[in-house]
Amino acid sequence: MPELRHSVSMGTRAVSSPVKRDDTVSSLFSGDIAGGSVDDGHRPFARGRDRNRDRDHDRDKEAHRSFLLRLPNFIRSFLSLDDLRAYSLLSSHRVHLAFLAFLLLIGLVSLPYLWTRLNAPYLCIKEGITLHCPKTREPSSLWENPHSSTTSWKPCAERSEKPISDIPPENETNGYIFIHAEGGLNQQRIAICNAVAVAKIMNATLILPVLKQDQIWKDQTKLEDIFDVDHFIEYLKDDVRIVRDIPDWFTDKAELFTSIRRTVKNIPKYAPAHFYIDNVLPRIKEKKIMALKPFVDRLGYDNVPPEINRLRCRVNYHALKFLPEIEEMADLLAVRMRNRTGSPNPYMALHLRFEKGMVGLSFCDFVGTREEKAMMAAYRQKEWPRRYKNGSHLWQLALQKRKEGRCPLEPGEVAVILRAMGYPKETQIYVASGQVYGGQTRMAPLRNMFPNLVTKEELASTDELSGFRKHVTSLAALDFLVCLKSDVFVMTHGGNFAKLIIGARRYMGHRLKSIKPDKGLMSKSFGDPYMGWASFIEDVVITHETRTGLPEETFPNYDLWENPLTPCMCRA
Repeated sequence: MPELRHSVSMGTRAVSSPVKRDDTVSSLFSGDIAGGSVDDGHRPFARGRDRNRDRDHDRDKEAHRSFLLRLPNFIRSFLSLDDLRAYSLLSSHRVHLAFLAFLLLIGLVSLPYLWTRLNAPYLCIKEGITLHCPKTREPSSLWENPHSSTTSWKPCAERSEKPISDIPPENETNGYIFIHAEGGLNQQRIAICNAVAVAKIMNATLILPVLKQDQIWKDQTKLEDIFDVDHFIEYLKDDVRIVRDIPDWFTDKAELFTSIRRTVKNIPKYAPAHFYIDNVLPRIKEKKIMALKPFVDRLGYDNVPPEINRLRCRVNYHALKFLPEIEEMADLLAVRMRNRTGSPNPYMALHLRFEKGMVGLSFCDFVGTREEKAMMAAYRQKEWPRRYKNGSHLWQLALQKRKEGRCPLEPGEVAVILRAMGYPKETQIYVASGQVYGGQTRMAPLRNMFPNLVTKEELASTDELSGFRKHVTSLAALDFLVCLKSDVFVMTHGGNFAKLIIGARRYMGHRLKSIKPDKGLMSKSFGDPYMGWASFIEDVVITHETRTGLPEETFPNYDLWENPLTPCMCRA
């Protein structure tokens, strides 16, 4: 049977002895050597070397066979270790297997992290009125700005110890100016600083400003009810002459408040210094005494001499001091904030601007029931009829304002941002705010995430605060000082209160953190249904690295009250 024999002979060749093949290879090499590669004088040595090589080769083959017998059959048949090339192949496979094992080990170690990232919640989980956010690592600079970033500038608006007076004699003054400081406490503060600067520009005498009754707060307070007037006048005596009352020679004092002949009107907002020289000073020289109305933001920042800006900082940071009893009560509240747990702790001050008036004036849309939205629409139509019109354009306007970061942050949004920054549940928070729109329901997400949240009414007794309740402005002054003394200050919307505190903390050396959230970026993150918690944390941390009250160079039309870096501060 030729086919069978052919198979047998092929099988015989397939399993022929490797020893014979090796002998054949050896004889070929020996023949090659005998054929003239080595001269006759060295043939005995060559043969001896060949025999030693054969013995070593036999030992290697025995070791290979022993290793092969220890392998599983399928690997032995797959690798075919019957020659040297197969052994080399095995070595290569061993390297590959080791590499694969290394990758598998890395995968096993990384599996929990990958699982966490893949299953990260969309920001925070809401259960009723409670927000649950994952824990966040606390950064080392959680409670203060890095020291290396705060040592390059120092305040330099204060007068020298022995100043030289540069005001003219009383009989050489160009006249008297009088202003009504309108608005809330901080708007009034800015008006007073500007009034001193304008008096200096025109070389006029300033009559002590009157705090005009605010239409919202309905508070009638005199300047001496809030500020130390004696210190104010004494400190500025070498800069501007300030008198407590209208001169006696001006008999009809009521005329100063009512007569249009005694009033300079139509002063543009952020007017330059030369406007007062060209348009206001001639009338003051003529009438000797004039009232300036209105007087809110009536002096610019980058269109006045640097020494005028330094004077405004001198008034704000050194001349305008609250009454001692207000300062003492604020110090007491700050001490209580730091010792609420029985041991010293840093505390955060949060200026939460989410009152009904602010929500209405913003014309932004917020989450709420149909009834709440209908009531807010009616409130806006009543208070701002020209802006409200028929209400049809407000939805698009609200979306645009939110994208541009011009909407107040809700309490729940503030809570999520603070947790992403790394502030733990135990953080002590002082809240400076009016009556929050939506009440306790709106405050619940923030209070549940940060339960150690208090107001001045919870820190002090009714008796302790009774003396300050005579004037709403006094209570606002307490909030201002407690926020100013805090380790971290967080604002949620613009306004004079926030920018004056941020500016003062910068002027004090930039060390205290003043967080100004990027509301435009945050609105995009809150509205992104695919953003996980880890990505949100990364966005929050990176975005706010430079929004913590660090030194910032000024720019045209910059706000002096929020950023007094130049010319009110100097290189250290």
